[in-house]
Amino acid sequence: MNKHREIATLAGGCFWCTEALFRRLKGVSSVLPGYTGGTVPNPTYEDVCEGNTGHAEAIQITFNPSQIPFEKILEIFFHTHNPTTLNQQDYDKGTAYRSAIFYADEEQKRVAEKLIGELKSKGYHVATSVDKAGKFWYAEEYHQDYYAKTGHQPYCHIYQKRF
Repeated sequence: MNKHREIATLAGGCFWCTEALFRRLKGVSSVLPGYTGGTVPNPTYEDVCEGNTGHAEAIQITFNPSQIPFEKILEIFFHTHNPTTLNQQDYDKGTAYRSAIFYADEEQKRVAEKLIGELKSKGYHVATSVDKAGKFWYAEEYHQDYYAKTGHQPYCHIYQKRF
């Protein structure tokens, strides 16, 4: 990526809610929901939710690091989902709803591991995985900008300060 644009790929439960949250941040130019971390090409929402593909619901964030650094994006990520539950966020259960950071380069990996270390030092039992980014499959059109289209989602993430 160039110095004015980087990509962060995060899985923190329902992508409807995480997409809506990160779209609002200054320095973020786009947020796209999709699937990553699995083995099946061209997964569908139904297949991912059934746990048949190994993919997680995720978002791909394009951002300007001079306006919002990757570390700040991860801090917000950790504040707005539960990184201590394995394969679950709120009412959503299964590997599709796991907490994961899919790093694009060694610097992103370093930052992710640093913040996880800080959380562990505070007593959190972090279940978030740190995995090399692979193929990102865009979610079906009806998932794109879902929160804005529907105006609500009753169980979207709640903010909890952790740092």
